[in-house]
Amino acid sequence: MFKLKQKQKLKAKIRQRTAKGHFKSSKSQSNIERLARAIKRLSPNWQASLALACLIVLGWGYAAFAQAPAAGPTTAELKVAIDTLWVAIAAFLVFFMNAGFCMLETGFCRQKNAVNVLAKNLIVFALSTVAFWAIGFGLMFGDGNDFIGLSGFFLGGADNSPATGDAYKGVFSALSWTGVPLAAKFLFQLVFAGTAATIVSGAVAERIKFVDFLIFSVLLVGIAYPITGHWIWGAGWLADMGFWDFAGSTVVHSVGGWAALMGAAFLGPRIGKYQDKKVVALPGHNMSIATLGCLILWLGWFGFNPGSVMAADPGAITHIAVTTNMAGAVGGIAATIAAWLYLGKPDLSMIINGILAGLVGVTASCAYINVGSSVIIGLVAGVLVVFSVPFFDRIGIDDPVGATSVHLVCGVWGTLAVGLFAVGPGGYPWMVDLAGKPVGPHGLFFGGGFGTLIPQIVGILAVGGITVLLSSIFWLALKATLGIRVSQQEELEGLDIGEHGMEAYSGFLTEGSSEGFSDDLISPGRDLPNPL
Repeated sequence: MFKLKQKQKLKAKIRQRTAKGHFKSSKSQSNIERLARAIKRLSPNWQASLALACLIVLGWGYAAFAQAPAAGPTTAELKVAIDTLWVAIAAFLVFFMNAGFCMLETGFCRQKNAVNVLAKNLIVFALSTVAFWAIGFGLMFGDGNDFIGLSGFFLGGADNSPATGDAYKGVFSALSWTGVPLAAKFLFQLVFAGTAATIVSGAVAERIKFVDFLIFSVLLVGIAYPITGHWIWGAGWLADMGFWDFAGSTVVHSVGGWAALMGAAFLGPRIGKYQDKKVVALPGHNMSIATLGCLILWLGWFGFNPGSVMAADPGAITHIAVTTNMAGAVGGIAATIAAWLYLGKPDLSMIINGILAGLVGVTASCAYINVGSSVIIGLVAGVLVVFSVPFFDRIGIDDPVGATSVHLVCGVWGTLAVGLFAVGPGGYPWMVDLAGKPVGPHGLFFGGGFGTLIPQIVGILAVGGITVLLSSIFWLALKATLGIRVSQQEELEGLDIGEHGMEAYSGFLTEGSSEGFSDDLISPGRDLPNPL
């Protein structure tokens, strides 16, 4: 009896559940029917849009389900990306040094020549870009022999950068030590080449013909600079001998300085520079922008020297930044004190050139020395520049901005400093080759003897000799064909008017006569003054 009652209850529950299901089914069916009637009431365009939307949603859902998760970049790929980013940023900083040269040289020159100085500094990098791309980069870094590169012109030829070492297969083997793309290598080296040409601009300012300067810049960046650069950075004979120049005290600064020296010598001094056998100062017209130029150059040096690592090595970059900054700071302090004692006043132009002298002086050794050594290097450079500027004035070399003293004299000192203060192979973690073997120069004062110093001296003489020879050929050829100096009247009136037909400061009084100069300096038919 009990079992019968249980069976009846179970049948009742089943009927109840079946009724509920039927109710739910009927309710769902009525909802579907209402939705169908609502869709039918829509216009054909809306009906088509709903259908398309459903297809898109279904497609996205399928794609999301079917797509496999993408593999992330490897450690090697991330390193290449970070290294390339750092090299590009450093190149941008060095490029911005062109603005520094513009401001520095313009401020150190007279207002009647401001447009000319600005125009030279602006166009020179454009010309350098084309010349270095077409021929200079190939001569400097292309595979060839110990004296010159013979491949890679117009950035052509085989190249599988960023592969390094034995894995590199291309025509730019000299740069196979850095794991960045070829375009990054070219860009960074280009801004260095442009710097060498800009150095010349200041030394020949206020009396050179615009077209001659342009032609000389192309010849310097396209031929002279890359030939000597190949000897050192292109795995040439000086590199084989053991010559070290980390960021270019010789490769960039001394080469630019030698070319500037020869240009100033062949041009002769500005009218009024020497009167009654005395050196007469021709002050710059705007020391504010000259000071701004110095600060921009100081900033650019943090790309110039640390960027030469050509890799985002945090230890190397920060160490080099500290040694670079320390040398520049001490150079400025030393020049201030030296000028105060020697000239009687803390001359602002000497402070500016002292800072730049310290920066140039440490450029060759910044990766190989300790901070204490950078202090000594900057100190010597700051004192040197104070005595170098009047020395060149006394021997008849008229350099309006002191480029020869800063870049040539202190570039030579900086190159020698490698042979004196370098800590030795493996002295720092970054002083190793791709195989991890310790490399690097060993200075005389750190137990290295003369083994590094002698190649440094040979390199200074060799680079100086060939740069003087080639620069002299270029200047003499231009002098014989086009004439390299503007006329006497044009120089008195100012190159802004004569060469460009405009003024930097429209409406201001400019020096357009010979008033203030000795009579023996100005005579009919004579274009050039006599140096001492």
